[in-house]
Amino acid sequence: MQFTTKIKRRIIKSGLFALMALPAVWLGWQLSLALAQLPNDLTVNPIEYSNRFLGDWALRYLFLSLAITPLCDWFGTRAFMPYRRMVGLFAFFMVLLHVSSYVILDHYFNWAEIWGDILKRNFITLGFISVLGLLPLALTSTGGMVKRMGAKKWKALHRLVYPVAILALIHYVMMVRGNQTEPKIYVAVLSLLLGWRIWKWFKK
Repeated sequence: MQFTTKIKRRIIKSGLFALMALPAVWLGWQLSLALAQLPNDLTVNPIEYSNRFLGDWALRYLFLSLAITPLCDWFGTRAFMPYRRMVGLFAFFMVLLHVSSYVILDHYFNWAEIWGDILKRNFITLGFISVLGLLPLALTSTGGMVKRMGAKKWKALHRLVYPVAILALIHYVMMVRGNQTEPKIYVAVLSLLLGWRIWKWFKK
């Protein structure tokens, strides 16, 4: 029975991995078409499109990782928990691609210009702070690190994901121009996810 459960989890994880990799694969294909000067879907500004596309998916995966625990609670099951780490690591992977797009495609490794952006533009400052906040979470995501740190310290460190998610959302909202619907949806989703945790904490 346990062996069958492990096989099922591996199959689901493989499918989930392939599904979550699709946005990055699609963008890579579109960028290769753009470099070859072939028809593509990257609009008239492919670099800006790349930056925003990767940032959007990083935020979605981050929120999805935060949604797994409430979903388990609402549906009365632990079935989603084995996949939370993968979703969280995919969020970090998309963040790294987002930063790489900004550094390589947008600024061509011009570190002075990048540093000036971080200091002068508030939404970029918040974005880089959130990246730095996610880094220790990704580095300590393995089971071995949980044992080394101890469950209590590990959980305390990984609560850093909550302020990081707030900073990432503020970064996104500040970047989007105009009165658009999507930022409001993200704000509502994160408010629900964090509000549920605050309610749970007060209940305890």
